[in-house]
Amino acid sequence: MYIKKNHSSAPAPQLSLDEIEGSVQGHRDGHGFVLRDDGQADIYLPPNEMRAVLHKDRVRVRIVRHDRRGRPEGRVVEIVERLPQPIIGRLLQESGVWLVAPEDKRYGQDVLIPKGATGAATPGQVVVVELTEPPALFGQPVGRVVEVLGEVDDPGMEVEIAVRKYGVPHEFSEACLAETKALPDKVRAKDKRQRVDLTDVPLVTIDGEDARDFDDAVYCEPARVGRGKGWRLLVAIADVSHYVETGSAIDVDAYDRAISVYFPRRVIPMLPEKLSNGLCSLNPHVERLCMVCDMLVTAKGEIHAYQFYPAVMLSHARFTYNEVAAILANTRGPEASRYKERVDNLLHLHDVYRALLGARQTRGAVDFETTETQIVCDDNGRIERIVPRVRTEAHRLIEEAMLAANVCSADFIGQADRPGLYRVHEGPTPEKQDILRSYLKAMGVGMTIGDDPRPSEFQAIADATKERPDAQQIHTMLLRSMQQAIYTPVNSGHFGLAFEAYTHFTSPIRRYPDLLVHRVIKSVLGKSRYVLPQLPTPGEAQFKLAKRLAASKASDGAKPPRGKAAGSSREIEAWEAAGLHCSANERRADEASRDVEAWLKCQYMREHLGEEYSGVVSAATSFGIFVTLDALYVEGLVHITELGGEYFKFDEARQELRGERTGIRYSIGTRVRVQVSRVDLDGRKIDFRLVRDEMDGMPAKPGKAAKGRESPVRAPVDDARASAPARGQARSGARGKADKPSGRKPEAGKAGRGGKGRRSRG
Repeated sequence: MYIKKNHSSAPAPQLSLDEIEGSVQGHRDGHGFVLRDDGQADIYLPPNEMRAVLHKDRVRVRIVRHDRRGRPEGRVVEIVERLPQPIIGRLLQESGVWLVAPEDKRYGQDVLIPKGATGAATPGQVVVVELTEPPALFGQPVGRVVEVLGEVDDPGMEVEIAVRKYGVPHEFSEACLAETKALPDKVRAKDKRQRVDLTDVPLVTIDGEDARDFDDAVYCEPARVGRGKGWRLLVAIADVSHYVETGSAIDVDAYDRAISVYFPRRVIPMLPEKLSNGLCSLNPHVERLCMVCDMLVTAKGEIHAYQFYPAVMLSHARFTYNEVAAILANTRGPEASRYKERVDNLLHLHDVYRALLGARQTRGAVDFETTETQIVCDDNGRIERIVPRVRTEAHRLIEEAMLAANVCSADFIGQADRPGLYRVHEGPTPEKQDILRSYLKAMGVGMTIGDDPRPSEFQAIADATKERPDAQQIHTMLLRSMQQAIYTPVNSGHFGLAFEAYTHFTSPIRRYPDLLVHRVIKSVLGKSRYVLPQLPTPGEAQFKLAKRLAASKASDGAKPPRGKAAGSSREIEAWEAAGLHCSANERRADEASRDVEAWLKCQYMREHLGEEYSGVVSAATSFGIFVTLDALYVEGLVHITELGGEYFKFDEARQELRGERTGIRYSIGTRVRVQVSRVDLDGRKIDFRLVRDEMDGMPAKPGKAAKGRESPVRAPVDDARASAPARGQARSGARGKADKPSGRKPEAGKAGRGGKGRRSRG
């Protein structure tokens, strides 16, 4: 039936009052920071204090002074714990001495390798080192080679480095592989019991050209909804929970990974391939088990009622986005002729999409325009080209269908009063609100946000300024003011999508939170209660995220969560730990993906040294400007010393650099011409030199359209569907990324975005 939708451990050692505990975060320049456990401001460690510690060590420090800006500087009192951490780097031989230069420059010191500890490695190869002696004030760390990865230019080396550098699990356990091997190759008769038979319903999948795993299938037909017209929309999602039992070896490995990690040309899947590309994938013309969200949608795009049930289905067609877009654009074209029996179904899907889109606009959900790119690699894993990612009506159609199913799953769990993981995106912090208000005022935007801002206010500002020359800059600042979404059992709503409750239900093949949501829904249907298994001890990624969230909550004026979690306090603590783990691993995956993309872009740009390109300023900082090239979609730094012979002042309110003598301004959207001057593969840094126009010596004004550039695409504030990017392409933007780009930027000058000068943390 349809459901009416509702609108003990050891005590910690005592610290001296002036001692502070935290984790060391090194910097490539030799200094470091202590990330405090209490979430307060990080403590600067000068290079001499970093001699006896390593990046990631747990330490106690005492603040010894503050600089003129009030930032604390510390002295290490005690090394509390040295985490077992393999170090990846290149094996070198200098004057008969073997050493490994860490690939992650935050370690700051080379590792000495005794003669008999190099294994089969040869000079110049990339190796994994295990430390045998930690660093001391007057001695370098010592280690031994435990794994040889190969030559630095070997295809795929950047991925091998990234998975180890960021601790991404990339090998399944023997127990997991044994369990997987024992699974059937196809759906059996006993698997179909107590399931609705939907094999005669023409469900179809719509994905990218090179997709191999299919999470979701859709179907729509006109229906009577209440007293008016509407649609019946079916979203069928792979029933991973049928095969992956709670606490099993497969489940343990899946939880450890928490998410599939996408690199150009390679995927580190959450589940073994037999499940992700076979038994659970909704491949065409084969029976598959699924969980169905069956919805009735009104003509105004409102979800009138819904129901969940387990089913067995058969995908009647495997469409690509381009095929569906072509059919919707021309129902008499060649693509429509190939699938003529499915054309009416696709038109019904398009109709319900337009209704859902109208409801989205009525809600005031945030929906900005931005350009997303994808990396296309050759057979050797090198970048062949970087192209804009074009979003079609087919992409948006699937996105709205997935959003609808996710909202229903949140409502279903909430009505059942069961604990689960919500996808929560809170509004801007008071600090970011103040920064945004000051910026809008400084830029002469005749609109601002209220004391308790709503997403519709952000969208209204975006719509009102979209024709301005500096629209890109304004929209970027609107996005940067928002927080990043997390998984948590405490429902506080989704700010960007303007939903009171939201979960991730639609991608259980590649996201563990979705698998948990499936299990909770099944337990409600079966009138039981899902209990989380015993979870592993939180790791470094979870610790860092917990610290960051604690600091955010402790900020002045921060509001308590609006929602309340269902369940006992112990139960909620377990769900909070699971949410923290999944959120942290999601960020870890993003960091690893960005690192690989930066490596590939540096390799690519080494072939273009000395060449000149037109570009647009994508960020302004106190130490220079970041420029994205029109033709190549690669970003690099023009250091402030390359801007000319005058003094430039950074205006934080306007987010621009201004020359005191000439008044020349560089802000987001400013058109410039640059020359590729330097590429540092180890540091992931690309540097540009400003090329001044011989006629006037001035850069173009912001906002001019780049000649030959593609139209921008929408950047949704959430990933309703985290579908796999095409193989050979980078995971980016519109479909796969997290709800909001992280405000924590990598090191200045990287083939990414910079920090804030001398003490940037990398």
